[in-house]
Amino acid sequence: MMRTRSLAASLLAFPAAALLALAGAGSANAAPPASNEQSRPSVARAAVDGTGAAEYWTADRMRAAVPGDVLAGNALERRTTPSIAVEKGKNTKVKASQASSSNPKFALLAAPVAHIGKVFFTVGEANYVCSGNAVTSENQSTVATAGHCLNDGPGAFVDNFIFVPGYENGEAPYGRWTARDLYTTSQWEENGDIGFDTGFAVVDENEDGETLTEVVGGSGVEFGAARGGQYTSYGYPAAKPFNGEQLWSCTGNATDDKRNPDFKTQGIPCTMTGGSSGGPWLLNNGYQNSVNSYGYSGTGVMYGPYWGTVIKETYTIAQAA
Repeated sequence: MMRTRSLAASLLAFPAAALLALAGAGSANAAPPASNEQSRPSVARAAVDGTGAAEYWTADRMRAAVPGDVLAGNALERRTTPSIAVEKGKNTKVKASQASSSNPKFALLAAPVAHIGKVFFTVGEANYVCSGNAVTSENQSTVATAGHCLNDGPGAFVDNFIFVPGYENGEAPYGRWTARDLYTTSQWEENGDIGFDTGFAVVDENEDGETLTEVVGGSGVEFGAARGGQYTSYGYPAAKPFNGEQLWSCTGNATDDKRNPDFKTQGIPCTMTGGSSGGPWLLNNGYQNSVNSYGYSGTGVMYGPYWGTVIKETYTIAQAA
């Protein structure tokens, strides 16, 4: 099992009525849902053509990209109610794969991590930025991020998607990885249900024929974990006072969102801002178990969806694609 080294982090803060959007794999199989769970929750998928996406993202476009939290904010403003309860389900872990501070409330600067990076995409004619993480998968090519970094929720899937692992100060040490398939929960794609704000992008091989996690490794994933655990979240906050050029982290114990309990989400102390959407939440065992999704202005708390049976099924389909 690979454990990602500790990084410094921060939390997003959004308008009171808006959500904050914050953002190497090996062969593994997730266990099937237990008999008392949905046997096949619906998953939304889009096949995409990555031709030209890497070239589209010039340095100027990357710097000018808008933090994707505005898309999550739109969902919160619509005040949609989750269509089904988030299910705990059977605890499921998929082990990590390896490549061939003192005050947790505040964001701490982190050293780069090869499998954590920035996500760039377009919606219509607008350019956006989020964060993401390579995770263990059968296809060795799966990136976990927020659902709102893949789909407008509800709405169309994004264009010009690329993942830049290990990003720092404009450098892409492991290249730019274009997407061939995008997956999110049907609850997000159809209704913008924030409790299901997670997605997985399957990326192309690089020019040398290597898969993503052969190059950078990836985090293990866990579903159905006990609520209230301790997490370290990572992301590339781009809204002030941050500039999106470096990785940050936050660490803290998760608590329920009492403002909107129907979301069934959990929050940790954090001050990262927009752009960190989609960044991973890692448990103490190094497994990813959620993503940066949203926050409320002035609270210093970042919220993420609970990874239960529905998100597990989305992952299961994506990682085998």
